[in-house]
Amino acid sequence: MAGSKNQELVGWMVAHEVAPDELAEDINDALETLTGRRGKLTERTVFRWLSGENQWPQGKYQVVLERVTGFTISDLGFVRPAARSTVGPAPQEDPVRRRTLMLTATTATAFAAAAPAAAARPTVGTTDVMGLRCELAALWLLDDTAGGSTELETKALALVERTRGLQQNGSATQKTRSRLYALAAAFTATAMWAAVDSRRFTDAQTHLNEAIHLAGLSGDGQVQHQIWRYAAMLADQRGRHADSVAAAEAAMNTRAHRTDPLYASLSHARLALSAASAGDRIRAQRAIGRAADAFGRADLAQQRPASMDFYTLGELHGLTGITHYRLGQGEQAEYHAHRCIAALRPEQNRNRAYYTAQTALSQLQQGELEMACATAERVLPAPGAGIGRISHLLGGFTANLNQRAPGAQITRTWNTLARTA
Repeated sequence: MAGSKNQELVGWMVAHEVAPDELAEDINDALETLTGRRGKLTERTVFRWLSGENQWPQGKYQVVLERVTGFTISDLGFVRPAARSTVGPAPQEDPVRRRTLMLTATTATAFAAAAPAAAARPTVGTTDVMGLRCELAALWLLDDTAGGSTELETKALALVERTRGLQQNGSATQKTRSRLYALAAAFTATAMWAAVDSRRFTDAQTHLNEAIHLAGLSGDGQVQHQIWRYAAMLADQRGRHADSVAAAEAAMNTRAHRTDPLYASLSHARLALSAASAGDRIRAQRAIGRAADAFGRADLAQQRPASMDFYTLGELHGLTGITHYRLGQGEQAEYHAHRCIAALRPEQNRNRAYYTAQTALSQLQQGELEMACATAERVLPAPGAGIGRISHLLGGFTANLNQRAPGAQITRTWNTLARTA
């Protein structure tokens, strides 16, 4: 009879972005490392652990689970079955269990004896991948807090080298190697994002080319989706609008777009921005609608990489607002920008400054000069206001204001304030 859901194991898998089929593969890999014989654990068994139907794994899987996760069986939420009260002679020990325990003890001894030889080419596995994923999540938090910077780029590139070192010098299964390539691509993409945020487009293009190469080697559809989104954004900012549309379309050809509505929503939102910049109003408006529809179908509780944490309903409003602004629809742009800012998390300082600047631009587009200047003024001292993209937006705001009202008092006041800031 099924027991209660194993919340501890569920929590560990969510925190470390490990799906049931991946955990089964990791356990089988670890068992092969220990014993020389690959395990036969299936995804179904993992689901039985998660549901509580199986509350106490076999002995060999207990050992490997602890090795893979770094936690004890009890910490992972497994409960030893209560001893049965029986009348009569004590039950004989299960010969299969006795052989399993003997195998575990013998293997542990053999593994320890082989350690010096393995030191020359260490085994790379799930623990290494999980550690790198934690590092990636920390980079995204730094980006949310401080935006693109030389610090972010330097840290990301250092992690690329660490990941490459594991790939080149360690012994790993094919699946682990695929994950390492995906992580190297994600770290490189983060470095590219930092360069874009600082408007160093030549450096960003160099990082992008390498990220595309690594993502291709990984075979990971989610990472490939991320890289093509970044490629669309970089081409857009460089004024290469046809390339931007093509990169957005490439993101739509990934497995992530086809299988996950949240990724599909982001693909359509990115295409809307690219199409608006290219002057294709009909396609941009159609893409906005499709982005909203796909977001409504998405399971927001589904486990996804840290690179998708930013894409909330608020972010969709933000991207929609920018699209409306590029289409010359200032009122709709301001509406969505306000919705976006209201939904941002407290640590998203860079995005708050960015979308506040976008709000000021949409107000200026409507001819609300004083309101626009008051909104833009809030960005000047805000955390992250010195970041390249935001400074660039404020520069565009200043140029637009001077074009609209070159001799007005509000313009002279803003010019003085902007120079001082």
